[in-house]
Amino acid sequence: MAEEMTEEEVGNVVYVGNKPVMNYVLAVVTQMNGGAEVVSLKARGRAISRAVDVAEIVRNRFMPNVEIEDINISTEEIVGNDGTTTNVSAIEIRLKNPNPK
Repeated sequence: MAEEMTEEEVGNVVYVGNKPVMNYVLAVVTQMNGGAEVVSLKARGRAISRAVDVAEIVRNRFMPNVEIEDINISTEEIVGNDGTTTNVSAIEIRLKNPNPK
């Protein structure tokens, strides 16, 4: 199973939402160039495909030495204003830089 994130890695999380893909790619590349060994991409619902795109663009175009360390999928319960619960899929993609600066 996945290991717990250390305090250093907690700051290396990019939450993927509705912004353009390249915004998230830039965030990941910036963190990696800043010395981060591991960066986690997290997304829920419709943003999951965007998170996968970000990981692939980082690996194929910008940093070919980056590896996918782990992928975790889950379901989260969201409680609405009216008290109803909705299940939403979530993903975490951990990208590892084998030679951080």
